[in-house]
Amino acid sequence: MRTDYPNLFLDDTVVDRYRDVVYAKGGYAAAISARQRAFMRELVVREFTAPPVHHDFACGTGRALLMLGDLVSSAHGYDVSPAMLRAARDAGSTAELHRVAIEGPAPAPAPTAGPALVTMFRLLLNAAPAVRDRALAFAAAALPTAESGLLVLENHGRSPSLRHLSARRRRGEAWFAELTDTEVTDLLARHGFRLVGRRGCALTSRGWYRRRALRGPARLLDDRLAHRLPAVATNVLYLARRTA
Repeated sequence: MRTDYPNLFLDDTVVDRYRDVVYAKGGYAAAISARQRAFMRELVVREFTAPPVHHDFACGTGRALLMLGDLVSSAHGYDVSPAMLRAARDAGSTAELHRVAIEGPAPAPAPTAGPALVTMFRLLLNAAPAVRDRALAFAAAALPTAESGLLVLENHGRSPSLRHLSARRRRGEAWFAELTDTEVTDLLARHGFRLVGRRGCALTSRGWYRRRALRGPARLLDDRLAHRLPAVATNVLYLARRTA
């Protein structure tokens, strides 16, 4: 796993590739994003009696902010990369965007009132342990009590999963990180959160979508079954609340 991961996205060229190649229309990441969007919109309507404030930590190009912009009372995006924040604004996000330091204490969430939703997409997997703890400290500050709202974390390289079978063949590659459910739940517990739900968003891995013969069956498998089988999903959303 790369240790300079946060610094990669300070480069406009890398940000453009992330937006235009990783999330290319019809690709693996875009398909997952569509499933996540549908689920997150249902979740906000179901879990909040009033529109919450949305805090998206490591907001990147604004994908999560744009998913929920019309369902929240206000929104704040936080990222270390000015290039990412510019991309979020260019994509049409109307959230208040905050640049945060790469290192140091956890940044304070913007002062808000009422219930809150905190999201962290595509952060935990490739982040160093200290970065994960910093992110969860931010979430704990934004959600000080069980009644404050909900935290949603994405693990886009869960182990065990079908992706793990490929990882066994490619062990040692810098980008092929994995994260277990136990590691996520331990991280949550360390910061005063308890797991209240999981949602599978893909069973397959990116390679399935690159092969024309497998793309259709993979999409069907992910659309129909991933949400029912989070215990073996490759991409998972974890829902958590504070314990007190």
